[in-house]
Amino acid sequence: MRRNNTAGPLEDTVTVDGKKRIVVLASGRGSNFQAILDEVLTGSIRGTCIRLISDVAGCYALERAKSSRVPVTLVDYHSFPSKDAYEKALLFAMKECSPDLVVLAGYMRILGKDIVRSFHGKIMNIHPALLPSFPGLHAQRQAISYGVKVAGCTVHFVDEMMDTGPVILQKCVPVLPDDDEDSLSERILHEEHRCYPLAVKLFCEDHLKIEGRVVRVR
Repeated sequence: MRRNNTAGPLEDTVTVDGKKRIVVLASGRGSNFQAILDEVLTGSIRGTCIRLISDVAGCYALERAKSSRVPVTLVDYHSFPSKDAYEKALLFAMKECSPDLVVLAGYMRILGKDIVRSFHGKIMNIHPALLPSFPGLHAQRQAISYGVKVAGCTVHFVDEMMDTGPVILQKCVPVLPDDDEDSLSERILHEEHRCYPLAVKLFCEDHLKIEGRVVRVR
């Protein structure tokens, strides 16, 4: 595990000014990370991005973090002898931050059960489909192949299964007759950049309550 641009000890679960502590996990270009970070920096989200953790060396999300002076931790999946060893290192890095909220922003691995249980009700993910339809990879391709007329994105809390956690917010987009996977993905991504920051904002203002499978917005 390698750390770059690290901060000092993280002891409290809430920052001094009362803002929620947000840790972001990302594997790729980090456009949703940037959308959330922009709202944090303007003060619209009452939270602080205290760290970006990535499993991929050289991904563009790391550059976004450095540009905004967000501390970075690299837990390079390929530097570990096994998935179990990687998961233990990732869990250690996450616990070290004492986050109020963990945001998966294009994090391309399924979190292990120990991690999900350690942060129950505190991990969010966004998926480019209207769950429970089209879980897993290539959701936009699945939607076009199935012939649906409406697609979209879903922000949900993470549970121990893939894309099955309680739904927080959903946004719809039309599927146009001439859409391909790329054009539909771009239209959905535009809504992701609006939907995900809103879900984080609601969490940071204590407006979300999980009741079984239902997320109440208070």
